[in-house]
Parts: sequence; C-alpha cells; structure tokens
Amino acid sequence: MAERTEEQIEEIWDILRETAQSARETKKQMQETDSRMRELDERLTKQITELTGSWSKFVESMVEPSVVRLFKERGVEMEGTQQRVKRRRDGKEIEIDILGINKEWVVAVEVKTTLKVEDVNEHIERLDRFRNFFPEYNDRKVMGAVAGMRMEEEADKYAYRRGFFVLAQSGENVIILNDEKFRPRLW
Repeated sequence: MAERTEEQIEEIWDILRETAQSARETKKQMQETDSRMRELDERLTKQITELTGSWSKFVESMVEPSVVRLFKERGVEMEGTQQRVKRRRDGKEIEIDILGINKEWVVAVEVKTTLKVEDVNEHIERLDRFRNFFPEYNDRKVMGAVAGMRMEEEADKYAYRRGFFVLAQSGENVIILNDEKFRPRLW
C-alpha cells in the first residue's frame, strides 16, 4: 500500500511538473503574441496616420483653389493663399490649414473631411490665439472659415451662428453655404 501511495505521489508530481512546464510555454507564447500584436498595432497606426494625412492634404488641395474664387465673389479679393501654415511660440504651436491673404484681410480656414461642432470650437480657440502667433497680420481684419466635405451634428449651422464662413462640397465644386445676409465675426 505504501508503494502504491508513493507511485501515486510521484504521478501527481509528474503531472504538476508537466502542468508547470505547459504554463511556462503558454506564458511565453502569450508574450510573443502580445509582442507581435504591439508591432502590428504600431504598423497599422503608422499606415492609418499616413493615409489620413494624405487624405487631409487631398481635401485641403480641393478647397484651397476655391478660397480665392469664393471670397472674390463676396467682395474680398485674395492676393494669395498658403497651406498648412505652422507657428511656434513659447512652447506652443498653431497650425492653419489655409490662409487667404490680402492687404486688408486674412481668412483662416480650417478644413475637415467631416466637420463637427468640436472642430468649430477648436477653430474658435485657434483664432482667439491667432494674433499672438501671427503679429505681422495685426493691421488686418481676420475672418474665420470652416470647410467640410460632410457636416455632422449640424456643424454648418453652428459655425454660421459663431460667425464663420462655411465652405462645403457641392457636386464637383466647393461653395460658401452662408447667405448674403451673413456678417462674419472678426478676430
């Protein structure tokens, strides 16, 4: 009987050793899987960022030529435009997607594939800081505009009420949605 008990104990120890070895192998496989998943996540994030950046540039390149034409139709003739204008000051940064400029006016345009209310609020904050980052335009009137290929949450109406020109895609063209009664907010 004692012999049988010792055999059973030895069998139990063998099972425990095998289970421990199996657990170590499983843990190692999980760590390898985690590592591969992290690498895949990093690669996908990079590819999505590149794709999003390319798409944003494409949308901006559709809107930018329209800015001169559209504002000329509203009596504000632009001498030129600049895309993706960045400035840094005191450790902070600002970026304007499109700047339309003449001797009297500056139009700062925020371009989004899908315009949301949050984007409008962020552009308000950006324009509130505009003169600190672009002091060379302190002698000019600054207007804001937002452009979107799609509008969510009635962002176009919200932007209009907040004093922005609203640019949107209409077929193959970009148009200003604001009616003739609209008076822009000046920053």
